[in-house]
Amino acid sequence: MKKKENENGPAKQAQGEYHTSVLLHECIEGLAIKPDGVYVDVTFGGGGHSAAILQKLGKKGKLFAFDQDADALNNAPADERFTLIHANFRNLKRFLRVHNVPGVDGILADLGVSSWQFDTAERGFSYRFDGPLDMRMNRLTEKTAATVLNTYSADDLQKMFGEYGEVRNAKTLANAIVDLRSSQPIETIADLKSIAEQNRMGEAHKYLAQVFQAIRIEVNDELGALKDFLQQSVEVLNPSGRLVVLTFHSLEDRLVKNLIKNGNFEDEPAKDFFGHFKLNLKAVNKKPITATNEELKQNSRSRSAKLRVAEKIKD
Repeated sequence: MKKKENENGPAKQAQGEYHTSVLLHECIEGLAIKPDGVYVDVTFGGGGHSAAILQKLGKKGKLFAFDQDADALNNAPADERFTLIHANFRNLKRFLRVHNVPGVDGILADLGVSSWQFDTAERGFSYRFDGPLDMRMNRLTEKTAATVLNTYSADDLQKMFGEYGEVRNAKTLANAIVDLRSSQPIETIADLKSIAEQNRMGEAHKYLAQVFQAIRIEVNDELGALKDFLQQSVEVLNPSGRLVVLTFHSLEDRLVKNLIKNGNFEDEPAKDFFGHFKLNLKAVNKKPITATNEELKQNSRSRSAKLRVAEKIKD
């Protein structure tokens, strides 16, 4: 079935054009795929990971994929073993139930923003272009980057920049934004870059990256969605099933690490009613897997990637 251009977005893109999958081989190896197993790729994007999973599956294998970005729907392969669900992965358990899937053998999450999103100016994810302050993964939602910058209080902006972007002068930047919007709305990437550059501390590239990351995380409730997804992953995994998560900043990695190590999102292990440790996952790799020098040369966006693999503990 040929994918055509439609109202959801651009025509189907070649996987390399939409997104180059980071640590592809390591992700697939981490899933330990069984030919007749059931797997989930919760961040479909350009379909690179899904294509590699399908290559490992036999005729009886099944792959379900999630993506909340309508643009990604155009990349769906015509394969009877494959089902693409247009939804946020925080709804993993509900949609698997809809499709009568009681349990799965492996779940893969690549938490990076796709190259397509970064390189499409109108999406507003990158400071390399001018365009509207959007940053929504799902363009059906109402909250945009402009909404955040023009309506949040100075205290809320400071908290966002400090927690999600680790911006050192978060208070100064927040107050500058509130001062500017009192005379004119902040509507474009150029508007945001101008005020950020006037108040930046340190190297421009890093500072802008931190500012944009903070806003993007807030717009999409990325950490809240990640927590929902991770908790549901433990529930839907079959015994000995694998959870494979690729993160790109420390806030994400800390949540994944703590869930695997402690059974919760805190720095202390979870305990049951009797005070016993209650863990559902065990780490397959003691330390996170990172990109090789060769991959770093080919894809600079892999430099901050950390891959963690865990296995569901049998009861």
